[in-house]
Amino acid sequence: MSHFNTIGIVAKRDAAIADNVNALVDFLEARQIAIVADAGCAGLLPDRVAASDSAALCACDLVIVVGGDGTLLNTGRDLAPAGVPILGVNQGRLGFMVDVAPEDMINVLEEVLAGQYHEEQRLMLAARIEREGRILKHLRAVNDLVIRNQAAIRMIEFETSLDDVFISLHRADGIIVATPTGSTAYALSGGGPIIHPGVDAVALVPICPHALSDRPVVVSASHEIRIRLKGNARSRALCTADGQENDLLDADDVLCVTREAQPLRLFHPRSYNYFEVLRTKLHWGRNRV
Repeated sequence: MSHFNTIGIVAKRDAAIADNVNALVDFLEARQIAIVADAGCAGLLPDRVAASDSAALCACDLVIVVGGDGTLLNTGRDLAPAGVPILGVNQGRLGFMVDVAPEDMINVLEEVLAGQYHEEQRLMLAARIEREGRILKHLRAVNDLVIRNQAAIRMIEFETSLDDVFISLHRADGIIVATPTGSTAYALSGGGPIIHPGVDAVALVPICPHALSDRPVVVSASHEIRIRLKGNARSRALCTADGQENDLLDADDVLCVTREAQPLRLFHPRSYNYFEVLRTKLHWGRNRV
């Protein structure tokens, strides 16, 4: 007997995936599973489901994301604190996190409902922006937190520290604070290392640093990372969470980053293999044509 009595569906707003979302609703209704739909899903199937809010999704036993990695990142930030597991069906381009192929969706769901799946718990980041001792904003990220110059083709100056231990003064286009999940995203293109999801660590990756010796550093996720923007009253930077949420930083503002209390729960097919994902998505071991 399945313990997934209520399942949420979060769908990318793309008419091209409507048939697959419709098939998913058919599958769940045939098994008398209650469905909670987000606005994207309801927009694709207005005659079948009504849109529910995030509170209703947080009460689900499982949420299925039909879309790309960006859709899953947005959903993960919302649902992770509630401990709701997420299964991703890839209707995007890359599909690092949404790893179920559309043609395999029904077979995988049959296995999941039978209790046959692989569960991962992914480290997330919690952050706050401080100004003169006041907290301006709380942030949460699955992949990364990025500070970069608001102006084009100009460096910013910032200090980094780990707890109360000073690391360095940097001059660069910015810096990426990446989880193991985010180590294969923006941080990878910036020269950062790939960190296995089972490693409890965070990567600090300078973006185009002025000094070539200013290299990425991997630190334990059990510490607080502090990044202080330097400069004058005209110095401004942009802080971005998962490339989706943006906030402005002024000189002397501090971004404080720690581990989010609740990890992101991801469900994968039984056949899931992290290194197989890397080989497929990064084209490892392939001969050039």
